[in-house]
Amino acid sequence: MKYLSLSHRLALAFVSFILFFSGFFLDIQAQEKKKTQGKKTEGVMSADKGMIEAALTEAYNKFKDLQEGKNADYIKELANVDPNIFGIALVTTDGQVYTQGDITSMVSIQSVSKVFTMAKVIEEQGPQAVRDKIGVDATGMRFNSIVAVELQKGKEINPLVNPGAIAASSLINGSDSAAKWKSILDIHSDFAGRPLTVNEPVYISEAGDNLRNQAIAHLLKAYNRMYFDPVQATDIYTKQCAINVNAKDLATMAATLANGGVNPITKKKVVSPETVMYTLPVMATAGLYDDSGQWLYTSGLPAKSGVGGGLLAVCPGKFGIAVVSPPLDAAGNSVKAQKAIAYVVEKLKADPYLIQPKL
Repeated sequence: MKYLSLSHRLALAFVSFILFFSGFFLDIQAQEKKKTQGKKTEGVMSADKGMIEAALTEAYNKFKDLQEGKNADYIKELANVDPNIFGIALVTTDGQVYTQGDITSMVSIQSVSKVFTMAKVIEEQGPQAVRDKIGVDATGMRFNSIVAVELQKGKEINPLVNPGAIAASSLINGSDSAAKWKSILDIHSDFAGRPLTVNEPVYISEAGDNLRNQAIAHLLKAYNRMYFDPVQATDIYTKQCAINVNAKDLATMAATLANGGVNPITKKKVVSPETVMYTLPVMATAGLYDDSGQWLYTSGLPAKSGVGGGLLAVCPGKFGIAVVSPPLDAAGNSVKAQKAIAYVVEKLKADPYLIQPKL
């Protein structure tokens, strides 16, 4: 080395410096990549596959023999559904699917459909149209209340109760009822990631006994809050409530919302992130009828239930989860579904309001 000139020595020192720090930074990158891979097991969830599977299994075993609630009986076909159906499904935003129990038995989607029709209206006409033409406030009354319409003169309802949902169906783009219906069925299918169909016996049963909803639609028309023929709008709404789904369908629909409007299974963009942003708050405030506040307090997740026994919940950026179990409580929400989802959320520490302090 003593025979090298000063310039050569400086050059060698510089090269050694570069090599040392290149290795240093490469080592840091490797460590960070390893950390990221360790956390990426289920997309953005810190829980690993085993934890998710264990949480679903525990929830299923804990509540499968629960004998509380009863099937909705004001719709004749719903009273005949097997009350022992109990299935749990969770779909992550990177498309991982976890299931437990009966996830193949179909139930009618009922009021869960209101979420996706609302999302379609927002997507087509913007969030202000929903605020101005329907409303976004919880009514504080029953989901099919005529008094709520009268008191507010058709205003300040929301798309997740019957009056607002019928108004939302009337707002869907389409020159006639067939076009509007196709649009509604298509978006439900896109959210679920497969073609959905209508349970005809349920539809016929509901259509033959929906005079109250027809009265609501005509009352909305009297207050200039109905945007299509009230009889046809009510029929479209009735048909959307009769769409057949299983637990996996509902979990995929919830996961599509959790993933900013992109179906994590099909990778299809169903709605924009902005549409999701305006949909979830209404779910949080009015998704479980009279017990929406109780649910949000318990789980922290935007959710929507239906009297068919389905309940889905959205953990934004992480996963969608759903349970199908027909027996309902007094508020019209599935008893097992509420308990099972709340249990899984607690086990996975998925409540978005659970914030760990930075020490």
